[in-house]
Amino acid sequence: MFTGIIEDIATVASLRKEGSNLHLSIKSNVTSELKIDQSVAHNGVCLTVVKIEGDIYTVTAIEETLMKTNLNTIKTGDIVNIERAMKLGDRLDGHIVQGHVDQTAICIHKEEKDGSWIFTFEYDTSKNNITIEKGSITVNGVSLTVVDSEKNKFSVAIIPYTYEHTNFQTIQKGTEINLEFDVIGKYVARLANL
Repeated sequence: MFTGIIEDIATVASLRKEGSNLHLSIKSNVTSELKIDQSVAHNGVCLTVVKIEGDIYTVTAIEETLMKTNLNTIKTGDIVNIERAMKLGDRLDGHIVQGHVDQTAICIHKEEKDGSWIFTFEYDTSKNNITIEKGSITVNGVSLTVVDSEKNKFSVAIIPYTYEHTNFQTIQKGTEINLEFDVIGKYVARLANL
């Protein structure tokens, strides 16, 4: 379980394919605090630490993860948002995030607005996911509040701190991002469709 509050923006040090799996070696400021078998969210994707060497740790993404997330386009040198699993009893500063990406979306608009940024993302509605204004959404692992919501797109406002401390600084028009829709909203939508 995660909160969507990013701890570090880490760098992809290397990638290695093995069959249909992809091993990602990540250089991070929190590597020294990690241990083998620990869950860490990468752009919102929960992956297990399988190896640690110095300031670099390795996680493995299976084929299904690669097919459903933006990890299939990741390159050496890219920065990823990382968050370790929350501790029981910690503050829930973001919202309840499972680390299970529902689908990807594309940035269709980025606008700087008096010191902050408005990002608009478009997604495929065939999976029956929805957003609502003032509802929660997770973009690349970042817990955010939806500003505007339409059937297949939504906007979020990004403050300077979030822009500087996440990989939002690399998102441009056409960038693919990971989405995890609000878990409570998913249950309500599922019940409404029964």
